[in-house]
Amino acid sequence: MLICKVIGNVVATKKEPKFEGWKILVVQPVDIDGKPYGTSFETIDNVQAGVGDLVLVTVQGSSARDALGDMRMPIDSVIVAVIDQIQLD
Repeated sequence: MLICKVIGNVVATKKEPKFEGWKILVVQPVDIDGKPYGTSFETIDNVQAGVGDLVLVTVQGSSARDALGDMRMPIDSVIVAVIDQIQLD
């Protein structure tokens, strides 16, 4: 899983029928200090996240499909949590 920041929305007038009803967001991986790294990517929102939110994203296809309850969904990643706080000891 990755910690990411939501940086945008994807708007599509036509999409794969299995994506109907799902919001697609653009996320940027960030480190524990919130600094961006790597490449941004699109993902399915399963928790009503929005631009600016810090989120937890599963990036393994089978885990992502299981999170949505559809093992035939053509996806690689899903937002599974909105992060309120990260606490390290």
